Amino acid sequence: MPPADPVPLHRLALPPPHILPFTIGSFDAFGPDSRAGYPHRHSFYEIVYVTAGSGSHVVDLVHRPLRPPHLCVLLPGQVHYWDRVSGLRGVLMLFTDDFLLGRPGDRQLLRVLGERSWLQLPPGTGGGDAAGLGALIRAMEREFADRADGCATVLEAYLHILLVHALRLPGAGRTPRPDTVTGRAADVSRQFGLLLTETAGEAEWSVGAYAARLGVSVGYLNEAVKRTTGQTPGERLRAARTLEAKRLLTGSDLGVGQVARRVGFSDPAYFCRFFRREAGVSPGEFRRTAGGNHHVHRTESIDPHTPPP
Repeated sequence: MPPADPVPLHRLALPPPHILPFTIGSFDAFGPDSRAGYPHRHSFYEIVYVTAGSGSHVVDLVHRPLRPPHLCVLLPGQVHYWDRVSGLRGVLMLFTDDFLLGRPGDRQLLRVLGERSWLQLPPGTGGGDAAGLGALIRAMEREFADRADGCATVLEAYLHILLVHALRLPGAGRTPRPDTVTGRAADVSRQFGLLLTETAGEAEWSVGAYAARLGVSVGYLNEAVKRTTGQTPGERLRAARTLEAKRLLTGSDLGVGQVARRVGFSDPAYFCRFFRREAGVSPGEFRRTAGGNHHVHRTESIDPHTPPP
């Protein structure tokens, strides 16, 4: 088993009568952890629709000033926190990977949006957005609250529509073309990308280990990932290791040697050389420049006790 995550981990707790691996509601409905001002990550997906507030949202070290309306997609494993916010209002949508079983292709759409993470929406009337995403999210709230027959199917369809419309927005990133999301090579490449996200904080950092986990040869993995992303698995792996090291340096109180072991380096000196080559500065310099914002709790649950009105 991997060691305990040094960055606080929020899990999704859905007690009865919740029967879906999905929930939606306002910031107030989810309590103070929904506005957490310390770096933490989730074991679930989160879509945040911000309608009001000032301050900034920090996702994987990038500060995004609040100028609502916004849409933000957070993937499992990403580190984020709210920095000096006030008047924060909006809707949170939380769901686990189980909610995507009926539409597995939505994982790829979420990953594309998660890499962009923060979308400025065109303002509309009444505090909404001209893109109509707010109206769609409010329809999802009503569907979730009513729990009519077929609720899960309707919510899955709404989520898919939301993702497709979000990807059409300027700055959302390249919408996956049909030819890039079909075929065995594309499927292997997508699974590799998802594993890089899901295994954040673990020391399973060799291309060979990922190939074995996916049931393919190293050569096939190299060919599939290069063909569909333009990068080799090794390049993507180095980027993932560097990002995870940055998360730990800024979001935990681990020493440099401990961070090195967390991201798969038994030799701290070699890790320091790797990090300087990838990030341009030493781990210590990066920590001093980026600053720290730690929190003593290690695992907390997002636990809405009542469905939103």
